[in-house]
Amino acid sequence: MRTLVVDHPLVAHKLTVLRDKNTPSPVFRQLTEELVTLLAYEATREVRTETVTIETPITSTAGTAFTKPTPLVVPILRAGLGMLEGMVKLVPTAEVGFLGMARDEETLDIVTYAERLPEDLTGRQVFVLDPMLATGGTLSEAIKFLFRRGARDVTCICLLAAPEGLARLEKGVGDANVRVVLASIDERLNEKAYIVPGLGDAGDRLYGLAK
Repeated sequence: MRTLVVDHPLVAHKLTVLRDKNTPSPVFRQLTEELVTLLAYEATREVRTETVTIETPITSTAGTAFTKPTPLVVPILRAGLGMLEGMVKLVPTAEVGFLGMARDEETLDIVTYAERLPEDLTGRQVFVLDPMLATGGTLSEAIKFLFRRGARDVTCICLLAAPEGLARLEKGVGDANVRVVLASIDERLNEKAYIVPGLGDAGDRLYGLAK
């Protein structure tokens, strides 16, 4: 597993405003979209392309296009939806699937409650969107789900990660071709499994439910 923390002043600035508990939900959503676009720029650096010939108004020339099949973007419901627009603005021809996962509070197992994905992901580059890599449980299970569908090239885009979550994810995916692109690796998890210093519950803050 490879991890990239994007070091850029715009990333640092937007993340700082996201962390601020006084940032209102509409601004939080807008900045999340903008931050994801910046992260996606680095996350797509290895996207597969081919040379094509096109006609400009002047002459023929060689250009670059995505290879087939095109990239697949998979937001993890619900908070990952808040990252989707920022991703597809950068890669508008990508296909979009959805994966809903939640932790069973009794068994603590990760349960898949919704999915809308191709049955066969062989040969697809998959970009998973999940804002917070905290314990790593949900993202680990999401990647395993994609592997069972045939994916072998998965890039995860997250706003923040805790060291504990990264360690669990790396242990779970082994030597598979997985990249994690982040705005920051924070200090730790607290006793409630929130990232410290973090930014709170990203889903609640995106959709105006934060206390």
